[in-house]
Amino acid sequence: MIDPTPNEMQAMSVGGQYGGEYLESIGKSDLATLTETEWDRFLDAVITGYCDQLRALAGQDRTRLDAMTPEVPF
Repeated sequence: MIDPTPNEMQAMSVGGQYGGEYLESIGKSDLATLTETEWDRFLDAVITGYCDQLRALAGQDRTRLDAMTPEVPF
């Protein structure tokens, strides 16, 4: 990813945490030793964490932006 936004950087961190939690849950840290199923689940954890966090941050941004938009007087 070239020039990630602050939201993307935070989402990557959360996705990484989810991936790390999955690896801890199966007692592995060497990605080369993962089975195909474990690899799929690891990727699912990382991607789900990333996407969920990005959606949450987008919702917060939308709320902030909506609060800044003045009402049209007509």
